[in-house]
Amino acid sequence: MQDTPPGENAPPVHESAAGGADEDTGAEDALTALREEVAVLIEDARTYAEAEAAFQKTRAAIAGKTAGRALVLLVLALVLLHIALIALAVGAVFALAPLVSVWGAIAIVVGVMLAGVVALVLMARKDGAVLAALFAAGESS
Repeated sequence: MQDTPPGENAPPVHESAAGGADEDTGAEDALTALREEVAVLIEDARTYAEAEAAFQKTRAAIAGKTAGRALVLLVLALVLLHIALIALAVGAVFALAPLVSVWGAIAIVVGVMLAGVVALVLMARKDGAVLAALFAAGESS
């Protein structure tokens, strides 16, 4: 055998081919790790969304029950107010009857109540006109 320097008669080895397998494996490992991380992230997002939906559902249920209870209490308060106003009207008729007769007392009490109704309706109409003006100005813009 001749003494030839190493690699002189050997087939050429491409450095990119020798190192390419390691680079491809490293890239595949990195891509696999990235895919796993994305899968975990998607699973965490799904879990978060489910927990958030459950929380909002519970909150809505509690709000609905509380609002229903508040509405019932408000209706009862209005019923009691109505009864109190009727008692006040009857009491006013009894108090005025000795001074102006029963029919005069009834006329005075009903007249005062109707004047109150007219005043409330006029105030509500004024507020309605303000609301109409606000929305009319918003539409013309």
